Amino acid sequence: MKTLSRPQIQVRKDERAVAWGPSVPFFALHAACLPVLWVGAAPVELAVAAGAYLARMFAITGGYHRYFAHASYRTGRAFQFALAWLGAASAQKGPLWWAGHHRNHHLYSDTDKDIHSPVQDGFWWSHVGWILSARFDRAPLESIKEFARYPELRFLDRWHWLAPVSLAAALYAAGAALERWAPGLGTSGPRLLLWGFAVSTVVLYHATFSINSLAHVWGSRRFKTADDSRNNLWLALITLGEGWHNNHHRAQYSERQGFYWWEIDLTHYALKALSWFGIVWDLRRPDRSVYEAAAAGA
Repeated sequence: MKTLSRPQIQVRKDERAVAWGPSVPFFALHAACLPVLWVGAAPVELAVAAGAYLARMFAITGGYHRYFAHASYRTGRAFQFALAWLGAASAQKGPLWWAGHHRNHHLYSDTDKDIHSPVQDGFWWSHVGWILSARFDRAPLESIKEFARYPELRFLDRWHWLAPVSLAAALYAAGAALERWAPGLGTSGPRLLLWGFAVSTVVLYHATFSINSLAHVWGSRRFKTADDSRNNLWLALITLGEGWHNNHHRAQYSERQGFYWWEIDLTHYALKALSWFGIVWDLRRPDRSVYEAAAAGA
């Protein structure tokens, strides 16, 4: 990937306040999960919630992160948009916004210009505070020009709420249909919306955000990178491979983030399988020098 420009992104203390108006949907979605304390869960609802979580987590790590932010493999325009739409369905804004800000994070990782460093600014800001502030509401298109040239991606970035709203509507309709045609499953429109969208999305939020807030303070360091990135198996399991964060910061161009066979990287396995069918290709691997540095503890 070509060298990126370094925009000035230092954040003043007065820009760290929660922008309450735009943040209402975020807090409302958390509040919408409260009925689970009374209604319980049918097996089909748990299965749908798990499926929605896994599919969208793959779109975040395999799409927003490894493809859009780091260009670690190639694909066609149709699958590119499919990844973007499914990623947007996670309610984490559009692919250009997400990937552009992530590139800026790598430019200044764990310095006072990092947009979400737990080392510099603590857990709350790195986990969710930076997202809820108004400071980073704009998509930094100057940092992701090669993808910003696609009009469909710019459209999705601007109207990113269409994807999660469509998913929520589809889940409600599916639940209503199951209530009528398969009442024995014990679900309904509101219940499937609750578990398949609200609960699944909130869990997805915090699993994704944990890489920003925890993967720079909790885990081991194989490589002596300039930042505090760390490898963590538990974070890798809940994020389909993103927990190998020290590996990633050492070779961010690599599609594979679990560098050794024992480092479980489910996103890598899925992308490898997709490559067998020609859906993705040119999956980039760590250079030999990376493994030599690992052996030397450098």
